[in-house]
Amino acid sequence: MVDIVHEAAIKPASAKHAAAVRARVPLTAIDASQWRALAQRAVEPNGYYLPAWELAVSASARGRTDASALAAYEGSSVRLIGLMPVISLWRALKIPLPALVSAHPYGTLCSPLIDRDVPIEAATRLLQQAREAGAHALVLNDVALDGAAMTSLKQVLDDDGLKPRVLNSYIRASLDATQDGETLLHEALGTKKLKELRRQRHRLEEHGPVAFEVARKPDEIRRALETFLQLEASGWKGQRGTALVQHAGDATFIRRAVPALAETAQCEIVTLSAGTTPVAAGIVLRHQDRAFFFKLGIDERFAKYSPGVQLTLDLTRHLCTDPAIASADSTASADHPMINPIWRGRFAIGDVLIPLRRNDPVVALVHGALAAHGAAYAAARRAVRLLRK
Repeated sequence: MVDIVHEAAIKPASAKHAAAVRARVPLTAIDASQWRALAQRAVEPNGYYLPAWELAVSASARGRTDASALAAYEGSSVRLIGLMPVISLWRALKIPLPALVSAHPYGTLCSPLIDRDVPIEAATRLLQQAREAGAHALVLNDVALDGAAMTSLKQVLDDDGLKPRVLNSYIRASLDATQDGETLLHEALGTKKLKELRRQRHRLEEHGPVAFEVARKPDEIRRALETFLQLEASGWKGQRGTALVQHAGDATFIRRAVPALAETAQCEIVTLSAGTTPVAAGIVLRHQDRAFFFKLGIDERFAKYSPGVQLTLDLTRHLCTDPAIASADSTASADHPMINPIWRGRFAIGDVLIPLRRNDPVVALVHGALAAHGAAYAAARRAVRLLRK
């Protein structure tokens, strides 16, 4: 069995290892034009696996560098029909078992890119690439459980007599952008809440005219990005040391990814200002007919005016009037206190264990190890919360 756990220690001696190396390649080895073409044909949008974004993540983002890829090609041609960025289970969680884990693209969505023209062939070949790489299982984190990509994988697994196992799941907020924005907001928040938010906005106008701006072009988006980074670092994320600009690798990643996606109209930055003062900003990715609300930064000096909510209201109206956008993924955690009351659509996100061989005892070992790791992680988070209190 090929050791896909301690990759640096593998010696290039056996034919089996050579096959495993061919089955799993560096992300940088994927032809960028083929990757972009696949993204246009993907059966399910995922802005975080667009090449300009994921290559920037893999190049420098803290703890997310040097991802590999399972790549599926149609027949003997060079047409890329499937792509799944991965890392080893050892690297992901320090679990020494032969499994691959979806590479985390900084956004909370890891649904692989699968060609809508040949989804079953693409899914079949991706799973076969994982087997040839030496994996006994795949762990797909943060995938849309009822999405088209997972549906394709499930069909191939069912044909092979295999069943995926959902390790955990939650319900995430989304926006149906085909609706009228004002109607949607009124139905979601009600007359009383909207009246209160209008009152807060009027008070915010005492600091200068309130303006909602959308930066799209590379030059303007670079300036808007620096505004966002300053806002994010000025708040609680900065206090906890988790703001993007506080880590050189993260700052390099975001400053590379955002302008690159702006070149292909796949990213925009929305900003809310009072006079000359930016009070909130957010990064939004765009892939096919879906938007992805990546991050939000606010100036907490204006917190009593709910600047993050005010920006999200304007963003909702903006997306609902854009004919190119049919839906938006909040990419937020479960029960998010800000976005959930506003974006009332819901869909299931989860972590899935995919067995690659029938009756394989290694899969049970992987499942048990993941359960133990999850329990330990949950206990640690509870302890941290208690210490903070």
